[in-house]
Amino acid sequence: MITKETEDAVLLYIDETHIRSYHVLRSTWSEVGRQKQVPTFGHHAHVSLFGAVNVHDGETVLHQTTAANAATFLDFLRMLKQRYLDRLMVLVLDNARIHHTKMVKEFLREEGQCFHFIYLPPYSPQLNPIERLWKWLKDTVIANVFHKNRNDIVQAIARFVHYIHERPEEVL
Repeated sequence: MITKETEDAVLLYIDETHIRSYHVLRSTWSEVGRQKQVPTFGHHAHVSLFGAVNVHDGETVLHQTTAANAATFLDFLRMLKQRYLDRLMVLVLDNARIHHTKMVKEFLREEGQCFHFIYLPPYSPQLNPIERLWKWLKDTVIANVFHKNRNDIVQAIARFVHYIHERPEEVL
């Protein structure tokens, strides 16, 4: 098991999530007799994100897409490959179908020598630290908030990403 980052390797926990404009209501304070109201409308904008977190230094890598599928997962892997040139990336991830497609297996055979996948047991999100980052993101970006369109969501995500990139110690 790799427990310490070296010059040649990096340990990353990765996952994907969806930020939807579904109106997530969480407990909140409000003035007596003035219940908080969150407007709504008939369509649901969304943004998909792939993410990686380094639990040794709090560094995060996020890739925004319109969908989470095998093709966009490969885009994320290529992005990681560019970011960590000439390093072995040990990726801890769940068993989502998109991580096992024929397209992904072919990519790994052809140009994935720099990747080593460690799959978590099924139904064990508590073992993946990036799940806590997703919760923090959703609590910040969509809980008790109205986003009128996809662009609003994208801007809120960008503010969150800027915040965590400036404060990796909080990510840890």
